[in-house]
Amino acid sequence: MSAALRLHEPAMTDAEWNARCDLAALYRVVQHLGWTDLINTHMSVRVPDAPGTFLINRYGEMFDEITASSLVKMDFDGNVLGDPGKFNNAGFTIHSGVYKARPDAMCVMHTHTRAGAGVSLIPNGLRPISQDALHVYDDLAYHDYGVPASVEECEALGRSCQAGTCVVLLNHGLLTLGQTVAGTFMRMYMLERACELELIARQIGRDPQPISDYVIGKAAERMKKQRLSPEYGLMEWRGIVRTVERAGPDFRR
Repeated sequence: MSAALRLHEPAMTDAEWNARCDLAALYRVVQHLGWTDLINTHMSVRVPDAPGTFLINRYGEMFDEITASSLVKMDFDGNVLGDPGKFNNAGFTIHSGVYKARPDAMCVMHTHTRAGAGVSLIPNGLRPISQDALHVYDDLAYHDYGVPASVEECEALGRSCQAGTCVVLLNHGLLTLGQTVAGTFMRMYMLERACELELIARQIGRDPQPISDYVIGKAAERMKKQRLSPEYGLMEWRGIVRTVERAGPDFRR
């Protein structure tokens, strides 16, 4: 996104402002898709030219109120950099834990949707029973519920995230991470879809139609190539951002 709309802030680089605009757009997208939980849950991006820092929402704002300039910049020690802003302690724990453990992660999403939280109640709850599930199944990890906002939980989540970019936080919700905002969003979109279909399947009253191990394996090969591409999810991301822009591009202020 262009830095042309950036408010005058001589200490802020174009790279940071563009990251702020992308993250503000992501919050509006989450709002549009109905993935919110009032002021809770959180999305973040690592600042590209300051990799020891990340941006996260100002705690207390509804997602349709978040703008590029309202985001809070933090380091991995929990210090707020620049303008002071309230942040969610559990959010800091989750996002700093992922960024410290995964230097390749540039964006992290965490949601409490009904479908994601529902699957999180079931051990190894997501099965390879749908086309949507095959998008994430080979890259799926599960994380045991821990004590929120604790050092132990920060470190434990970092270990869990080493196993995959799509994480079911047991008894809690969902988390995805990626090298781009678009890719991270696409991982969450497919993970959410897979969870929705999983819960539908469990209400049908009969076993779902199985998918062969051969097809599951071929899907894993295909998806590994796709998600490592910088183009992964980019068309879908640009499309959904255009959708939220039609409601007003004020998130870029």
